[in-house]
Amino acid sequence: MRRTARGIAVLASAAIALAVTACGNDATEAPTKTDPAALSAELTWWDTSDPANEGPAFKELITEFNKTYPNVKINYQSVPFGEAQNKFKTAAAAKSGAPDILRAEVAWVPEFASLGYLYNLDGSELLADESDYFATPMSANKFDGKTYGVPQVTDSLALMYNKKIFTDAGVTEAPKTWADVKTAAAAIKAKTGKDGLFINAGGYFLLPFIYGEGGDLVDTTAKKITVNSAANVAGISVAADLIKSGAAVKPPANDSYGTMMTLFKEQKVAMIINGPWEVNNVRKAETFGGIENLGVAAVPAGSAKAGAPVGGHNYVLYSGMAQDKAAAAIAFVKFMSSANSQAFLADKLGVLPTRKSAYDIDKVKNNAVIAAFQPVVASAVARPWIPEGGQFFGPLDTMATEVLIQGKDVKTSLDGVADKYKTEVVTAYTAG
Repeated sequence: MRRTARGIAVLASAAIALAVTACGNDATEAPTKTDPAALSAELTWWDTSDPANEGPAFKELITEFNKTYPNVKINYQSVPFGEAQNKFKTAAAAKSGAPDILRAEVAWVPEFASLGYLYNLDGSELLADESDYFATPMSANKFDGKTYGVPQVTDSLALMYNKKIFTDAGVTEAPKTWADVKTAAAAIKAKTGKDGLFINAGGYFLLPFIYGEGGDLVDTTAKKITVNSAANVAGISVAADLIKSGAAVKPPANDSYGTMMTLFKEQKVAMIINGPWEVNNVRKAETFGGIENLGVAAVPAGSAKAGAPVGGHNYVLYSGMAQDKAAAAIAFVKFMSSANSQAFLADKLGVLPTRKSAYDIDKVKNNAVIAAFQPVVASAVARPWIPEGGQFFGPLDTMATEVLIQGKDVKTSLDGVADKYKTEVVTAYTAG
């Protein structure tokens, strides 16, 4: 059954009060209005974060939650990010096996909501302090005038670089344009023998090149496919040229992302394009030289601007969840998305909070890496929040492989993406 009714919002007020007034903004704060021990439920949570770098921190928060809510059992399940979108849709459509709570990538929320798979949270206590969330990450939870989630973490891509390699090569500041990257890479190679840049062969990681020329994937207002525009051809050509010129490493056909991170952590490549979710990974790498060796700057600009995509994840609730679990689910999500819980994750993992009040907490306010990422996110480019948005990246990944690894013509490959969009993704849109 497709449940698009108000869901959580229509629960009896007493049940809502039981779940949400008990959990304040402090991740370890005792409830003041009701006995949390009276709340009893068993909930399944699919966590799509990296199980090695991020998972342990979420498990710590679950332990803290259970100190206040001892009778709410959280069945924590780590689900590979690359599988979670289709796995959730399959389970929700079959009305069997879907989790009560999901950590959803920002682009998934409009799609799942359009299918009737998520609770409408309007009127619930989860949105009682909605103004504390930054508007851009909150916007990813909106669909058709309703709200279906709350932001867990926000992010964007930045230029991450090795300060020591820069110093050894005489590079005094982070490159501001892709032309500057070429110059810096040449100096790094000549003076240190190390490679300058690694570009991951994934469509998401090529968006800064597209945005840098003023391009985008689609025009949602005109309902037009623009992925193969002249601006986008110019942008992707910049990335291809960086590899052909030797300024960037040619990515391998297998595990491009993993290779990028290995080379960066081993100080064999000076620059990568990546996000705050990898800060903890770099911090733990004994070969990197400590977190103080990590530099963070805005992605280099193209001819139009510097721009990187808005990313992040949201907490959402499955609309098919048993109603008697709803109050506990609200309590859990409210706890996990509180300012102090977000500050805990920021301190542990280097990820960026979505609540304004979290940035007033010392462990966030005094974190140099988070401070470096703040202007990156502030200037990030919002992605199109449409149901089809999560399906844009399969064709883009194919294009990235064709262009960066196989050396295929950029225009031909982008035309192939446009064809896929027209026939399989946004079929009602006109071709560019």
